[in-house]
Amino acid sequence: MRTAQQAQNSRLYDVSITVGLIAYGVVYLLIGWIALQLAWGGTSEQASQQGALQELASKPFGTVLLWIVAIGLFALVIWRALELVYGHQKMQKKVQSFGRGLVYLVLGISALKLAIGSGGGGGQKAMTARVMAHGPGRVLIVVVGLVIVVVGAYQIYKAWTKKFTEDLAGGVPRSAILLGRLGYAAKGPALIITGALLAWAAIDYDPGKAGGLDTALRTLKDQPFGSVLLTLIAIGFACFGVYCFVWSRNARH
Repeated sequence: MRTAQQAQNSRLYDVSITVGLIAYGVVYLLIGWIALQLAWGGTSEQASQQGALQELASKPFGTVLLWIVAIGLFALVIWRALELVYGHQKMQKKVQSFGRGLVYLVLGISALKLAIGSGGGGGQKAMTARVMAHGPGRVLIVVVGLVIVVVGAYQIYKAWTKKFTEDLAGGVPRSAILLGRLGYAAKGPALIITGALLAWAAIDYDPGKAGGLDTALRTLKDQPFGSVLLTLIAIGFACFGVYCFVWSRNARH
């Protein structure tokens, strides 16, 4: 207990969280850029966290940048783990800490795999097909899809109520709050579409309809006024990326 508290009060701990949130922001800026290209010109790159990491890997010093991103994201995992064990008392807050930590962990592992040259892992469609091959698998996928839909709806709720400001320590400019609201408002619909596609793939027993964020955004583009809607979401992702930079300097922990 004392060791954990000492770690939380250390300068290294603070710097690690700052680097991690900056890395998270960079990922969302890249997702926004790829989504914007998808909206108006089409691109073979994935408009997703994985696509953002691959885009980062293609830049000069890409491997070094991936290592920094991976280390920063793993620091965020430790942050949420300590928060889960020693921080919140309410179960809702503990679930949120667990979910956030899981997102950072998966993204960090993907960055690490790309950094060491082993690729970013298999596709979601292939994984979904393997799970659906088993009896309870389809039920599990439907449940996961519905959970993602609920998480997406909660992102919209956070944008509307400005509940995300609970993550901030001290005063921040109103412009930063606006960036956060736009960012969470963009993440919400993207997650809702992602979860709905995943659940429907299991119900319809068609793994080809499943997919991650990239599939959701491409589905959105194919709708009436899809390019305009996708552009708004791309801008929202970029806003969230910039908000993460502000968050990194004002993180409550």
